[in-house]
Amino acid sequence: MIQLHGPLHGVKVVACSTAQAGTVPYMLMADLGAEVIKIEVPEVGDNSRGSTVLPGLPSTYFETNNRGVKSFTLNLKTTEGRDILRKLVAKADIFGQNFRPGAAEKNGFGYEELRQVNPRLVYVSVSGYGPKGPHADLPGTDSMAQALGGIAEAYSTPGQPLKTGIVSVADETCAILAFGGALAALTYARSTGIGQKVDCSLLGGQIRLMGWTLTTTMWRNRNPVTGQARVTGTPERPGLSASFNDRDGKPLVFQLNGARKWREAMGALGFYEALERTGFGDLGVVVASDDQRNKLLHVLDELFATGSRDDWVARLRQADIVAAPINTLLEASNDPDVLANGYVAEVDYPEYGKRLKVHGSPWHFSQTPAHIGIAPKLGADNEEILADLGYTAQQIDDLRQRKII
Repeated sequence: MIQLHGPLHGVKVVACSTAQAGTVPYMLMADLGAEVIKIEVPEVGDNSRGSTVLPGLPSTYFETNNRGVKSFTLNLKTTEGRDILRKLVAKADIFGQNFRPGAAEKNGFGYEELRQVNPRLVYVSVSGYGPKGPHADLPGTDSMAQALGGIAEAYSTPGQPLKTGIVSVADETCAILAFGGALAALTYARSTGIGQKVDCSLLGGQIRLMGWTLTTTMWRNRNPVTGQARVTGTPERPGLSASFNDRDGKPLVFQLNGARKWREAMGALGFYEALERTGFGDLGVVVASDDQRNKLLHVLDELFATGSRDDWVARLRQADIVAAPINTLLEASNDPDVLANGYVAEVDYPEYGKRLKVHGSPWHFSQTPAHIGIAPKLGADNEEILADLGYTAQQIDDLRQRKII
């Protein structure tokens, strides 16, 4: 029987987190059924509530990063506020924060203090540089981590200055790693009764994202060749991943491994005879020579410019070659596979009278499907959360009057 909640139903999370890397881990948990209580400053809230507010719509930034969570306002600079936080933590499985290093300890909710309240607690800390090192105490941002972590070079164009990208890949990568790390620690806590602190950082996430390319770079002790193509392997077993523009300037990419696949791919495109005449009937000749690589790319540029992207991609796919159009963000949001799999979904926003496209879930669970919610109004869940802790309506009103909540 299919249950109507996600696989994290019953998991309780308290998050004193803002921005993106610190909130997305718990938004993902909320999608999957966890109860997530987001602590916000009374009357002010998370600063990102005001980020990228489009006319007649809520903040795209806040909605994307905080959907499905509960908003609870709490003044953590007061003794009563910290007491309430400790009561929440005593009932929680996971606690998260992404304050500047040292700030949580200074304000009474560092790991050593909260573990005394709940020894089973999984305490997740997200920082810019990591808990050690010469810059551990500095604040961090997405652009900082992109700059340090190598992604600017990975997607660079030869001869052009290195630049960070508009998409927050450092924030998102760190968030997904924090999500996984938290659930790994939760698994251990539930089997042993022992909680622990999990440290993640924007920089650490970017280093992980560089994957095998970073390993190759370190082993060779030289930077990789960047540009429109990546040639891999050996002359006996070459590989190629490359992008080209069609006659209308629309880009596509294909990737293949091995000499046999090269002939199949180029044959399917109708290019093989022309390539053979120019000395490129065998892909292996380009593996050890940048000059040969550049000559091949020039020939392929001219060949792909004779037709349409849709036709080239269809031909390659028909020949069982990995190929795809290089989508813009808007094209990606309307890609048929993205829509069919629910990676982009639609959600009703009654207050705005609209049904809007949002991120769907990247996971499919056969028994416990994810649920896509919307972000809460500031303090929307104060009464419910405090009542669950045993506070009466009169006590809640008193806390509000004294700006504890």
